[in-house]
Amino acid sequence: MAKLIHSMIRVREEARSVAFYRTAFGLEIADRLDFESFTLIYMSNGESGFELELTVNKGRERPYDLGDGYGHLAVSVADLEAEHRRMAEAGLGPKDIKQLDHSSGNHARFFFIEDPDGYKIEVLERGWRFQ
Repeated sequence: MAKLIHSMIRVREEARSVAFYRTAFGLEIADRLDFESFTLIYMSNGESGFELELTVNKGRERPYDLGDGYGHLAVSVADLEAEHRRMAEAGLGPKDIKQLDHSSGNHARFFFIEDPDGYKIEVLERGWRFQ
C-alpha cells in the first residue's frame, strides 16, 4: 500500500518561507539538501510523519504563477479559535472562521491562511473526518 510522505511547493525566499511555516504550524526543518541550481527544505513536526518540501530554485526572482489548478494544503488543529487568534496576533492574516454543514449533520469548521508565496492553507478543527 502506498504511503503519502510529502507535498512540494516552490518558494522564492527560503528564510521567509521557513519562518512562516515555523510560526504558523510549528514545522521545523527536518532536512535541507543543497544542489547546484536548487535547494530542498523538508519541514515537519511531531504531529505527523508527513512533510512539506519547500523547493527554492536559485536565481528565481519573479513570483511563481500558481495558476488555476492548485487547490490548497490542509492541517487540522484541536482548538480552531485559539489557533486563529495566535496567527492573527503573529501578523499572519488568517481569514474569517467558516462552517460548512453537511446533510449528515456533521460539519467542518475552518479558516484559510496564505503563505508568503500565495499558497492557500486550510486550517480545520479536528472532528468528523478531519483528524
